[in-house]
Amino acid sequence: MRTGGDTGEDRTVDNSAVDIRGVTKRFGDVVAVDNIDLSIADGEFFAMLGPSGCGKTTTLRMIAGLEFPTEGSLRIFGTEVGTLPPNKRPVNTVFQNYALFPHMNVLDNVGFGLRMQGTGKADARRQAAELIELVQLTGMEQRKPSQLSGGQQQRVALARALVNRPKVLLLDEPLGALDLKLRQEMQTELKSLQRELGVSFVFVTHDQEEALTMSDRIAVMHDGELLQVGSAEELYERPVNRFVADFIGQTNLLDATVLDEDMIVLANGTRVMAPNPHPAGTKVAMSLRPEAIRLGPRGSVPAEHEATSLPGVVAAMTYLGHALVYRVNIDWLELEVRTETVGAQDRLQPGDEVTLWWDRTADWVVPDE
Repeated sequence: MRTGGDTGEDRTVDNSAVDIRGVTKRFGDVVAVDNIDLSIADGEFFAMLGPSGCGKTTTLRMIAGLEFPTEGSLRIFGTEVGTLPPNKRPVNTVFQNYALFPHMNVLDNVGFGLRMQGTGKADARRQAAELIELVQLTGMEQRKPSQLSGGQQQRVALARALVNRPKVLLLDEPLGALDLKLRQEMQTELKSLQRELGVSFVFVTHDQEEALTMSDRIAVMHDGELLQVGSAEELYERPVNRFVADFIGQTNLLDATVLDEDMIVLANGTRVMAPNPHPAGTKVAMSLRPEAIRLGPRGSVPAEHEATSLPGVVAAMTYLGHALVYRVNIDWLELEVRTETVGAQDRLQPGDEVTLWWDRTADWVVPDE
């Protein structure tokens, strides 16, 4: 694969549900969000991904109206909302702790927002019942939150947020309190629900797998900056810098220097083929995904892959059932290699001398930032 890709400056989407231009948010001397541009399409499942403190939740809170931008423009369906309070925006938010009323049953929790808007009791109960059916909780209308599982409480919170028919639903780490198996089940249910409703979902998470699984597009943030926006495939295969390459999935990063547009020299002096757009002498890192590397006995590399190969020694092997994970020493660095499971007699063992190779389209060169 050739280097390049989105630099992280998001382009305006023609049918934007949310359009953020030049938005900065400061808390005293701390810049939480630094001059970002971002467009989210109508009907899109959009994830904001990054480590704690990267600015993703602050951005979500600005869309919700819980924080106001220090600078910049924030529009929802073309209307400037940067200084409007939450109740004047066509959005609703689901938080990690769900914030259900413990003294109310499911039906009253879901219908609470409608009653606050002045909807009649009978109509509010009817609309609440429709949302309860949508999130597959029919029959549990009279239960209190304490009588529900974590996944059921999350569905109640979703129904309550959706009953007012927001144009944009904001979700702040909504699956974080669930165990792994339930979280994976809810990922599928959330995506299915979003497709059925056609509402824009803006989903904040620090879990890369969660974002890759559910989203149409993902924004990666770090230290208040928007680094890259793209599909899961774009971010995984064509990261714009070392941070994105390392944060999205597993990868091996090999420090190198550019020789020319087709060749780099690795830290140990080995030259390998790696097409890239950087000037000669630029310090870079080559990203190699574990599943893209082939592995065989020393000297077994096919002739067409000699320009993309390295000698190594197996340090460890782990059996995962569906795959074998090898740790391979290559002089100055240990690489992770994932292969299909083979019979015990065909597995490489610690101490075996091997050769690693990969297709010329499998490496990806990023600036060494």
